[in-house]
Amino acid sequence: MQSASEQSEAARTPAPPAPAEHAYPDHWEADVVLRDGGTARIRPITADDADRLVSFYEQVSDESKYYRFFAPYPRLSAKDVHRFTHHDFVDRVGLAATVGGEFIATVRYDRINAQGLPASAPADEAEVAFLVQDAHQGRGVASALLEHIAAVARERDIRRFAAEVLPANTKMIKVFTDAGYTQKRSFEDGSVRLHLDLEPTDRSLAVQRAREQRAEARSVQRLLTPGSVAVVGAGRAPGGVGRTVLRNLLGAGFTGRVYAVNAALTGETELDGVPAHPSVGAIGEPVDLAVVAVPAERVPEAVADCGEHGVRGLVVLSAGYAESGAAGRERQRELVRQARSYGMRIIGPNAFGIINTADDVRLNASLAPQMPAAGRIGLFTQSGAIGIALLAGLHRRGAGLSSFISAGNRADVSGNDFLQHWYDDPGTDVVLLYLESIGNPRKFTRLARRTAAVKPVVVVKGARHSGSAPPGHRVPVTRIPHATVSALLRQAGVIRVDTVTELVDAGLLLAAQPLPAGPRVAILGNSESLGLLTYDACLTEGLRPLRPLDLTTAAVPADFRDALAAALADETSDAVVVNAIPWVGEDGATEFGDGEVLAAALREAVASAPTPTKPVVVVHVEMGGLAEALAVATSTRPAAAGRGAVTTENRAAGAAAPAGAETTASAPGPSAAPPPPPGAVPGAAPSAAPTQPLAQTPTHATIPAYPAAERAVRALAEAVRYGQWRRQAAEPGRVPEYEDIDEAGAAALIEGVLGGDGVDDRGVTLDTEEAGALLARYGIAVRPTLPAPTPDAAVAAAARLGYPVALKTTAPHLRHRPDLGGVRLDLATEEQLRTAYAELTEVLGKPEELQPVVQAMVPRGVDTVVRSAIDPAVGAVLSFGLAGAPSELLGDTAHRLVPATDRDAAELVRSLRTAPMLFGWRGSAPVDTPALEELLLRVSRLVDDHPEVVAVSLEPVVVAPRGLSVLGATVRLAPPAPRTDLGPRSLPRY
Repeated sequence: MQSASEQSEAARTPAPPAPAEHAYPDHWEADVVLRDGGTARIRPITADDADRLVSFYEQVSDESKYYRFFAPYPRLSAKDVHRFTHHDFVDRVGLAATVGGEFIATVRYDRINAQGLPASAPADEAEVAFLVQDAHQGRGVASALLEHIAAVARERDIRRFAAEVLPANTKMIKVFTDAGYTQKRSFEDGSVRLHLDLEPTDRSLAVQRAREQRAEARSVQRLLTPGSVAVVGAGRAPGGVGRTVLRNLLGAGFTGRVYAVNAALTGETELDGVPAHPSVGAIGEPVDLAVVAVPAERVPEAVADCGEHGVRGLVVLSAGYAESGAAGRERQRELVRQARSYGMRIIGPNAFGIINTADDVRLNASLAPQMPAAGRIGLFTQSGAIGIALLAGLHRRGAGLSSFISAGNRADVSGNDFLQHWYDDPGTDVVLLYLESIGNPRKFTRLARRTAAVKPVVVVKGARHSGSAPPGHRVPVTRIPHATVSALLRQAGVIRVDTVTELVDAGLLLAAQPLPAGPRVAILGNSESLGLLTYDACLTEGLRPLRPLDLTTAAVPADFRDALAAALADETSDAVVVNAIPWVGEDGATEFGDGEVLAAALREAVASAPTPTKPVVVVHVEMGGLAEALAVATSTRPAAAGRGAVTTENRAAGAAAPAGAETTASAPGPSAAPPPPPGAVPGAAPSAAPTQPLAQTPTHATIPAYPAAERAVRALAEAVRYGQWRRQAAEPGRVPEYEDIDEAGAAALIEGVLGGDGVDDRGVTLDTEEAGALLARYGIAVRPTLPAPTPDAAVAAAARLGYPVALKTTAPHLRHRPDLGGVRLDLATEEQLRTAYAELTEVLGKPEELQPVVQAMVPRGVDTVVRSAIDPAVGAVLSFGLAGAPSELLGDTAHRLVPATDRDAAELVRSLRTAPMLFGWRGSAPVDTPALEELLLRVSRLVDDHPEVVAVSLEPVVVAPRGLSVLGATVRLAPPAPRTDLGPRSLPRY
């Protein structure tokens, strides 16, 4: 029995009178995914659970009871039942894990004092004990319960757990020791005494996330690899959703058992050659997966039938849920609650279905009439229509899939779950996602970063500009714009594209070719014009193309083969683009127009390379059959002997070009890369490729082909950027420590402000003095500004600060808008100051409207803006940009998640389109970027150390050739929102 034990409950000292019970804490309720992929519901135990507790205890073995109570304990007394079901939810708490409404495990804690006796606050220790039904041991139930009871205890100001365990109860000892909490262990009176510090640690968080990954990946694997499938709603008449899915299952050659289920099938014994039954219960054999294709009003009956007979997962194709309005949303919530109560996970509702092409499964539980070819791409969509388009596009271009999921309203299983599965799925090399919403952006970013470290993740997001989530999608409210979310996803290694066409283009290249080691691109082909278009496209995408090699229109496939082989061997390039157009002879006949001969030549060149270290892409114009021929590993027909044919004989003999053909160089000549375009930023891209490319070898000798140079180069550029991210991710940056940071002093200041009278729960904006004091605790000095309500006050302020000074308006409509004339600089005398004051008030308004201030002049430099804000969906975000309207209009702002590393700060500074302004643009002096990067890191530390700091804005920050000056600062504090990503594992609530 996997359980901890208290000393015998029956022999305990009676507890003091219980305090008044608190209200039922419904926020402790949670659905969790267990180790085997099934689900359970965790909830507080109440007085109404007496019968459930007794029934549960009767199903526990004598050995498990002995481990729990340290003595034979065959049944619970009425007093035991009362104690274990009556809690005050503060000093005594009990949680149960349930499946189908029945208990499968329990955990409880009792607050104790230093002597181990029942106590109340401020005692901060509790004794904890578990009991898991034998049939459910090994599913990770106890580990999940420990996470949740620990979170409850922390909420009730309990900091430590004590547990007494018999030495023979090794499994429960392992639950505690593997949890990752700081712990102490001793052996007393024949039992093991454990003390756990409940403060989360890096190790406990890592353990929790590793368990989450295994459990959620397993839950997806159960859906994709069923041993048996029942189609609920398969009708007698051909057509209809259920009958279509049944036909597709059989047509794909599903390797498991298939059943047709329909309440109307009372007389039939077969449908399409498979057993037919009126209900799942009538099948009489285990069913792993049910595809539900009945009207929405009949779905609850079907779900109950499935749940009561052990079905593990559901694919709900039925529509009429959240996409249809308020009544549908409530119907969808009930569907999820009902399925989870039985431990089942759901794809859908309103789903298109799932596909698994593995030879030992061959599952097509979808409305797709044709089974995709097997391949290495995992595809997830939230839209059936887009799913159809993507399946067709990939099929046309010869790409195979490992698995496909169209999740519809994704009420339960989402893209996050499939990222967990594909992360360590050996059959998937590339992940493609079409998302219309991201239900948990913080978790998605974390999972995408981890997955992208081992395989590419390509995302296209629909509904970017609609301002709301698509109907049926439950998503958190976010205040940050789409461009910011995209930047944060790129920081996590996600390849962000804008269209489904680009999604397919990038997926084809990444699945078929190695990652480029750098941005240098060799270009060759038989069209000078197409070569120049490719060259220009490379520059547009930030690549470094070499001078194109023109093979001329007289080139034959053997010339392409030799030129490509030479380019692959040339160490001055990292990728190759081959351009091909048909050549028309003197008699008007198209030479190798069907493309298969050329495809064979290109594949031969790739195969001859010692190691496949460079990606090759082909741009073709009206080359019949070329794309199709390149998409297969071997040609479907032998090359025809004749002009341009590549055969073993003429290759071995080193045959020359046929008479009349111009001889061309067989390899690009030495060529230095052209100089970087004007405005290039130092350090923005590597100047030389690393000697070792990333280890990613395609499993098929396929070469992706594109009908336009721009599409090929864009896909290649995404691969280059992703490869660079992979190299950097292998050596992540660090969050630096600064000895002058006063974290405790900042915490005291924040507590003093938020603990004051009259503070709004929504937060408070610090005044100038408080903001400066808080920032100073983190080594950020803000230049003082003095109010100037009158000319005389301005003169007095200047005398105090010292000339020269600046006179600025701070009215909201003029603040940070020098283009409106509200700033006067370099005022060196009292006369100049008074004149400037008079001009401002005459042109812009009265002093009480303008709220003028005086500030000492600082060294000239580039005006920038540093901000940080906490978004409820993605967390704390650090932002940087140049000050001024042009940058705002262009949206030229860079973003990184907090905490930022030194590498993040360097990339922030260099990733702006206007970044050349910082590095000596047009002969200006480069500014002190190391000082700027340090400022960014200090702001990041402040926000990360103190989640109460919900917004910081430093504007302007003038960065000079030496040093910088912060001229204005705004800081907002608020009580921190709960960190959902640090809590116990749970599925989204419904």
